[in-house]
Amino acid sequence: MKKESVGVVETKYYNLSEELELESGKRLKDVTIAYETYGTLNKQKSNAILVCHPLSGDAHAAGWHEGDRKPGWWDNIIGPGKCLDTDRYFIICSNVIGGCQGSTGPSSINPETGKPYALKFPIITIKDMVKAQKKLIDHLGIKQLFSVVGGSMGGMQVLQWCVSYPDMVRSAIAIATTAYSSPQQIAFNEVGRRAIISDPNWNDGNYYNGEFPDNGLALARMIGHITYLSNESMYEKFGRRLQDKEEYSFEFSTDFEVESYLHYQGNTFTKRFDANSYLYITKAIDYFDLTENGTLSLSDAFKDVKARVLVISVDSDWLYTPEESREIVMALTANDVEVSYCQIKSSYGHDAFLLEAGQLNYIINGFFSETLVVDVMTINPATVTENSSIEEAAELMLDEKVTHLPVVSEDDKILGIVTAWDISKAVALKYNKLDEIMTRDVITTLPQDSIESAARKMRKHNISSLPVVNDQGRVLGLITTDHLSTLIAKDKY
Repeated sequence: MKKESVGVVETKYYNLSEELELESGKRLKDVTIAYETYGTLNKQKSNAILVCHPLSGDAHAAGWHEGDRKPGWWDNIIGPGKCLDTDRYFIICSNVIGGCQGSTGPSSINPETGKPYALKFPIITIKDMVKAQKKLIDHLGIKQLFSVVGGSMGGMQVLQWCVSYPDMVRSAIAIATTAYSSPQQIAFNEVGRRAIISDPNWNDGNYYNGEFPDNGLALARMIGHITYLSNESMYEKFGRRLQDKEEYSFEFSTDFEVESYLHYQGNTFTKRFDANSYLYITKAIDYFDLTENGTLSLSDAFKDVKARVLVISVDSDWLYTPEESREIVMALTANDVEVSYCQIKSSYGHDAFLLEAGQLNYIINGFFSETLVVDVMTINPATVTENSSIEEAAELMLDEKVTHLPVVSEDDKILGIVTAWDISKAVALKYNKLDEIMTRDVITTLPQDSIESAARKMRKHNISSLPVVNDQGRVLGLITTDHLSTLIAKDKY
């Protein structure tokens, strides 16, 4: 399949209609969430994937903005023919609250003062970020996400989604991440924050009308960037080569290529990121701990998770190590969660989750190709009882905009199914009762069946809808040919 870009895209904005209550107990007013979408939301709103960005990311995950010199930060896996295939899925990416790329953060105007929040912005957490994202997903009318995907800090958000809103996540992909920040990770973040706070221009965060603390932010970025690389990748990229000279200068100027590279990374970062946002976001990362500071085991933290989960680590990642990923896998397994684990082989270190597009496309495609009925079905479908009138069934079909209604007993066990065609026939033949027209010999599917299996049943029996039932015959959902036509891969070339 040909892999393409989603083309030119625009950032959208959603303003929350109510205050956002934060984990700290404080409330945030007039919250704006910047987001982008790629692809088309299907009629059942069952093909939505939320992409969660890392620390330095934003809502612009794919495609091009007018005048851009490069595409969105995860363009290599989002787009037609890629693993986050916009021909099949509706991709959403929002800038986290506390950020500086359109969502409400410390550089935003405080409605109470008319000036930037600066340090009057409340401390936020990963849980708060996810809570704001849920508000956006609710606004889009999506009741359940097909998947939540993210790496690094984005992976933390993925895990938080699974814990905070288990019924809203069908599948989840957490890449190069952790279930709680380690002392070493907190230490690196603190050094970065001290670099910013020590900058004379920081001015207790009130720098928006003056000189920005670019030196401190650049240094923080340099420190952080070192943790994203591996020793092997630095040797491959730079070795001990000198920068624009043939011998040591024997002074405190830039001698080595790696030094020049870090200076470039730091200086570039100051042109697109806010220093106060860096403080707030790194603090949110430090606070992230699904064990609630050791009061829970990780297994207990995951006890309500219902999603099918893929955990991906990077063998050379020393910031969020493979051991931390395997700990997540073990805790999920202890709760009988369907979980898969893959390790990317790369010399890039932590940054591999952004750079190893080939491996990511292969692994994620494999995970999504195992899509189950439960991943795509309409949950809690409209149903009728066998004592319902034909008129009641017809009105329900019109109200819910459906063409199939499972007929159930008082304890929700499947008794039959009635279609719009059956209703039309009943009107023509002047039938009054459902049991005169409904099909009793119903073909059903189980939630753990593959969508390919469901498709075969529909083709074999020439039907367009299957009730999804559990082992006791209780109706859990409904899957239709519309679901399948959207989500079963088709080779277009």
